Amino acid sequence: MKKILYRLFEHGNLSRQEARDIMLNIADGKYNDSQLAAFMTVFLMRSITTEELTGFRDAILERRLPVYFGDVDTIDIVGTGGDGKNTFNISTASCFVVAGTGRKVVKHGNYGASSVSGASNVLEQHGIKFTSDLDTLKKSLDESGVCYLHAPFFSPALKSVAPVRKSLAVRTFFNMLGPLVNPVMPRYQLLGVYNLKLMRLYSYIAQNEGISCTVVHSLDGYDEISLTSPFKVNFTGTERVYKPEELNWPTAEQIDLWGGETVEDASKIFDNVLLGKGTPAQENCVVANSAFALLTLNPELSIEQARKEAEDSIKSGRAKAAFDRFCEINR
Repeated sequence: MKKILYRLFEHGNLSRQEARDIMLNIADGKYNDSQLAAFMTVFLMRSITTEELTGFRDAILERRLPVYFGDVDTIDIVGTGGDGKNTFNISTASCFVVAGTGRKVVKHGNYGASSVSGASNVLEQHGIKFTSDLDTLKKSLDESGVCYLHAPFFSPALKSVAPVRKSLAVRTFFNMLGPLVNPVMPRYQLLGVYNLKLMRLYSYIAQNEGISCTVVHSLDGYDEISLTSPFKVNFTGTERVYKPEELNWPTAEQIDLWGGETVEDASKIFDNVLLGKGTPAQENCVVANSAFALLTLNPELSIEQARKEAEDSIKSGRAKAAFDRFCEINR
């Protein structure tokens, strides 16, 4: 690792194979916490290359605990995190809204490393017990429409770096990796990123790997469709910028999406949205992300149709019912 660090400090890059080998060593616990922290910090000071990110992904998927649900079309709805906005759990709420429309969601997530409440935090707050038991996971997917994969249970490398990430409490390249290493390897993804450079990087990898991926970025820095600014959408290589008002959504204020000071605060907002009691800005944001997830699964839909399906999922109580069943199975 000392040789690797000196090389990276001199602005060198890693090949795909070298990145793979390093990540395998991380999974095997071959580096100490100080070395891991230094290694992660390098990629805050310069952009990660496609070869490096792909090599890291190769290693994590190689060592993952695989999960297979048969020939079922599933989607993961996930943000990279690390945008510094401390929003409530928008993508996690969107998972249950999409499940309420009858689709299947395989959510890969973790505790928040640079925010108050990650997906695992808000679910744990509701008494969810994470598991790698395939029968429980399949039952959850079949009966609630959502299966949750707590990342450290399925990826040794992610487990190895968890304490260092928590101590650093800043965005690292592991934020970028999380959405790419869902152990189910679902065919569909709605992926939120915190900058346009990362959007291009993910779009390139998705096309190479044959993933039907919609990558979204709000131009004021959110790693999701926040409706606080125009947002860019890349679907299978085609890019477009939307303004909230052209889709008949009012522009939100950043404070409207704030997740609070504690996991309890974020969980309360999450509950209110699924109950149909969220603020207009909170609900609109979740509906927007849910709608573009539905469009990823069913490109023949119009945005208006997808939006109506998402809104109906909340208003009818189906989104909340999906979450309630999910809790019954996973507690």
